[in-house]
Amino acid sequence: MKIKSVITLILGIGLLVFGIYHLVVALYFWGIMKVIIGGALIFLSFSRNRTGLIVFGHLAIVSGCMLVTAGLYYAPLITESIRTSGTMKLVYIFGMPLFWGLFAIFGGICSIYHGFCKCVRRDWN
Repeated sequence: MKIKSVITLILGIGLLVFGIYHLVVALYFWGIMKVIIGGALIFLSFSRNRTGLIVFGHLAIVSGCMLVTAGLYYAPLITESIRTSGTMKLVYIFGMPLFWGLFAIFGGICSIYHGFCKCVRRDWN
């Protein structure tokens, strides 16, 4: 099989490894989601399947909504941690599910939009 998108393959492998790491350290639900999305990205890097792109977009939006909900749950905990330590760390932003939930929602919207793009449908001439 020929790789259609190297960037998608690299992102998929990175997410798959990160998800497996979370599953080995502790059985986090987020680890299972990362493994599923990473595997889907690896599959999409080898195919130019419009339906797969649209299904992946919907999967990313649903998991993004779940991450945003968890991030809203963790927001008071982060606020208390900032209040006690007195410093705002970058890991509070990039390591929490609220950021990655918004990232997944917008990525899912982009994936669905790209599934209907002329470059995927191959009718740009």
